[in-house]
Amino acid sequence: MSRIFWVRHGPTHAKSMVGWSNLPADLSDTAQLARLDAHLPKDALIVSSDLKRATATADAITGHRTRLPHDRDLREIHFGAWELKAFDTVPNPDHLRAFWDNPGDLCAPEGESWNQITARVNRAVSRLRMAHPGRDIIAVAHFGAILTQVQQALGVTAYEAFAHRIENLSVTELHWQDDGWRAATINHLP
Repeated sequence: MSRIFWVRHGPTHAKSMVGWSNLPADLSDTAQLARLDAHLPKDALIVSSDLKRATATADAITGHRTRLPHDRDLREIHFGAWELKAFDTVPNPDHLRAFWDNPGDLCAPEGESWNQITARVNRAVSRLRMAHPGRDIIAVAHFGAILTQVQQALGVTAYEAFAHRIENLSVTELHWQDDGWRAATINHLP
C-alpha cells in the first residue's frame, strides 16, 4: 500500500483567485507547522509544486525527510485571465458561475479546465507511485490539485468534491491499494 499525505501550502492572504501566480506563503505560525511536521511520517519522501508558496511550506516541514524535485504538474489550476481577480470583479459572472457549478471542460479565459488540472495531477501521482512503490509521500500542493485526488478517491463528481474544504496547512491522507485510491482523512488540521 502507498500513502500520499496531501498538504495544502501556507496561506497567502490573497482575496482573489490565485492559480499560477507565484505568491509567497505566510509561514509565521510556527506552532501549526510543528504540529503538521509531527503528524506526518518521518520516513516519507516529500515533493511540492514549483510555486514558492508550496516550496516554502515543504521546506518548512522537510526536516530529515528526503526532498524530491519540485513538480510543475502539482500546481494549482491555471485561472488565466481571472488570475488574481476577486470573484465579484470577473467580467463575465455567468461564465465564472458555470466554471464552478459545472466543472469539467469549461476553462477560464486563457486558463485551464477542471479536466485538464485533473489529468495533470494524475500524471504527477502516477509518476510518483511508479518511481517510489510502497513509499509514503508528502505532496505539498494546492486546493484544486488536492481536490482532484479527493474526487478520484471518493468516486464523486468534481462538483461534489468541491463540497470539501481544504484548509491551509491541512492534511488529506489517501491510500493506494490494488483496487484504487481510498480517503483516510480529508482536511485534517493537526
